[in-house]
Amino acid sequence: MQSKKLWTPDFIIITGVNLLISIVFYFLIVTLGDYVTQRYGVSISMAGLAVGIFIIGALTSRLIIGQMVDVIGQKKTLLIGLVTFTITTGLYFISDSIYSLLVARFLHGMAIGVASTACGTIVAHIIPSHRKAEGIGYYSLSTTLASAIGPFLGLWMSQTFDFQWIFAFCLFISLLALAASTFLKTSSSKHTGEIPFRFSLGDLVERKALPVSTVMFLLGLCFASVLTFLNSYSIELNLVTAAGFFFVVYSFVILFSRPVAGKILDKKGSNVIVYPCCILLAMGMATMATSHSALTLLTAAALIGLGYGSLQSALQAVAIKVVKPHRMGLATATFYICLDAGLGFGPYLLGIIISETGYRNLYWLMAGLALLCMLLFYIVHGRHVASFRERDRLEKQ
Repeated sequence: MQSKKLWTPDFIIITGVNLLISIVFYFLIVTLGDYVTQRYGVSISMAGLAVGIFIIGALTSRLIIGQMVDVIGQKKTLLIGLVTFTITTGLYFISDSIYSLLVARFLHGMAIGVASTACGTIVAHIIPSHRKAEGIGYYSLSTTLASAIGPFLGLWMSQTFDFQWIFAFCLFISLLALAASTFLKTSSSKHTGEIPFRFSLGDLVERKALPVSTVMFLLGLCFASVLTFLNSYSIELNLVTAAGFFFVVYSFVILFSRPVAGKILDKKGSNVIVYPCCILLAMGMATMATSHSALTLLTAAALIGLGYGSLQSALQAVAIKVVKPHRMGLATATFYICLDAGLGFGPYLLGIIISETGYRNLYWLMAGLALLCMLLFYIVHGRHVASFRERDRLEKQ
């Protein structure tokens, strides 16, 4: 009989592992661009490629590993990912050209794609079914914390130490994550070894999870508009100081709202969370578009935290609820593929829009996109929620 407890040692460990590898991810995002331009004297666009190719690597590995997690075994896949993650972190020390660094970044991205997909699959299996959304909400907070801790430490260390120490810190965190993962007691899925692995282009993604994951892709575009262009927009508005506190407010709001949203989703269903949060996100984007003071900019941060922060964990919970247990690995990979695609390719697409419309009009467009996502969610999942809840009720009997 599966334990009804949420805060088991395995849940705490896997959440901690995800926190550590996410810290490395965000840490390098804010520091690597300066390193590349200083060390190799390349253009800003090439520095951007060095940062972004990491996400391409993650996408590549997710397309493959999603089919294999429950075939190889969840813990074994995680260990493979973390060992590779640690080794590829060490490649930064020996990269002596921009091209070798690009290779290192791509391989590093592939490694985190494997490790984070395994983490998401493990946590999906160990969370009790009646607390799935709540558990995913708590687990996702590790990424939120990393998005605040990583950039803060990265900016501080880049101003205090040279880059060899920065890479050493990343290597230490990677080793810590690997060591922690060895204490996992989770057993392999009962389907492990029963499912012959056959690589199929049709199984690169989980088709049942794809509709909801596509909504996440579009929401990722909304968030990419903030992640990528907040600094430039704040300079235009002369609100650079306020922008420095934007993600502090964003993270603070998520820390308190996401667990509550998860509990509500488990009890009332996804519609109760997704529709209001799409409206909150749209309001946040509209507030961004009309910002003229520190107060309005930080109000936008709070609204976006309430909206986007809860939507990410809610849609991830939906993506794994619509599939059979032995397909959770592929569903998790599908969700993250779409999320990464939105965050990774969004800046390029949105940059084209900015060149034609400007920042304020971009955020008005993102407000409209958030409302469109509410309609799309209804079409692909929201109108079927009652049947899913009835299925879950029958399975518990």
